[in-house]
Amino acid sequence: MVTNTERHLRADAARNVERILRAARAAFADDGPDVSLEQIARRAGVGPRTLYRHFPNKGDLVRAVLDQRVAEELTPAIERAIDDEDPLRGLTTLMETAMTIVASEMSTLAAARNAGSLTPDLSTRFFEVLTLLARRAQRARLLRADLVPEDLPRIMAMLHSVLWSMDPETEGWRRYLGFILDGLSPATASVQPPAVPVVQKPRTGKWPL
Repeated sequence: MVTNTERHLRADAARNVERILRAARAAFADDGPDVSLEQIARRAGVGPRTLYRHFPNKGDLVRAVLDQRVAEELTPAIERAIDDEDPLRGLTTLMETAMTIVASEMSTLAAARNAGSLTPDLSTRFFEVLTLLARRAQRARLLRADLVPEDLPRIMAMLHSVLWSMDPETEGWRRYLGFILDGLSPATASVQPPAVPVVQKPRTGKWPL
């Protein structure tokens, strides 16, 4: 039987985890990917031991931050996109959501890459649904017919690359998403070489989401 004391301790632990994750997101945004766990603990108002008890290393913490952001924003956006009667609109809004997250979590993503905790499974569901929506849009003749699943992570990586040339808060990436979507229209399609297989190289094979 769970006692009132045990429930109180569990609630305290959950609150501490939430404070740590929110503080980590703010710290990465303000101070960059190299911010220390001790700085994050101070920002969260907890002791270093409390932070290390929940997150033994920086890789665990940054992955938890990204998992939280995915759960709060990307997963609901995926479900809304699936339910959208207009597959091209669903595809577009899902890409916009992903770019909004990436743009605001640049330092967190950099910290995750540095710690080796940015693994492909973080974006597996996103690309599965993006592929589903693309196929629906193709069947509705809203998207060029020669787009293949291998194109989608590359397109997202192309969009991600423009963030390094601008202040992410400007949402300047929307201009380039518009260019890409215009290029994917059947009305402007021209014959292109076939897509080559995706090769995950150690240095460049890490997708943004």
